[in-house]
Amino acid sequence: MRFELLSFASADELASAAAGAWLDEIELANRAGKTHCVALSGGRIAQKFFTATVEQGRARTVSFAQVHFFWADERCVPPTDAESNFKLAQELLLAPLDIADHQIHRLRGEWPSAEAVTAAIAELASVVPMNPAGQPMFDLIFLGLGEDGHVASLFPGSPREVTVGTALFLAVNDSPKPPPRRISLSYFALAAAGQVWVLAAGAGKEKVLRESLTDQSVTPLARVLRSRQRTKIFAETGKNNL
Repeated sequence: MRFELLSFASADELASAAAGAWLDEIELANRAGKTHCVALSGGRIAQKFFTATVEQGRARTVSFAQVHFFWADERCVPPTDAESNFKLAQELLLAPLDIADHQIHRLRGEWPSAEAVTAAIAELASVVPMNPAGQPMFDLIFLGLGEDGHVASLFPGSPREVTVGTALFLAVNDSPKPPPRRISLSYFALAAAGQVWVLAAGAGKEKVLRESLTDQSVTPLARVLRSRQRTKIFAETGKNNL
């Protein structure tokens, strides 16, 4: 597995470093006159990360006019629900940065799952370039990490059609974490992104992260790492070394 591991003493340091690095990528795209297609994730670290991005983005006067925002996964709840990944990003990132509606491509968690997946795939294909294999070429996908090693809404023990299928988005109907119904980018889609950055913060993550970095691991994170040339991991390790 090929990965770059960056260690931080605290979640705040991790969030600040990831925000700064993301802004660097956006500025590179701006200078090249290119769009920047990103997929966001939720979770506790996302709160700190979004806040740090807004603070640094304003200080650096970074333009987000060419950034298109997607989501790696979403809970099947309305966009106003406290469980919504979109709501978190809208309140802490998109609204503070005054992102235009046409740049926001949320997953329709309030719709029936099959309809939401169909709509998500169509919208993805209308904005994000596809490679010859039919995989979306996101510039960057952010992933969190669960204590069981899950990323996006890809959980341990998923059936074969999830681990090796070629759908771009998946309807998840039996998530072991509530709510049980979710929509997620697939392993197939994650494999083709230009960059994937994992933000692994919080108590209880170090053990599963250590496991996921071994060649024998079958955690969802390990599956992602094996599918890619390079994945960057921002890890809160405190005073410990992995």
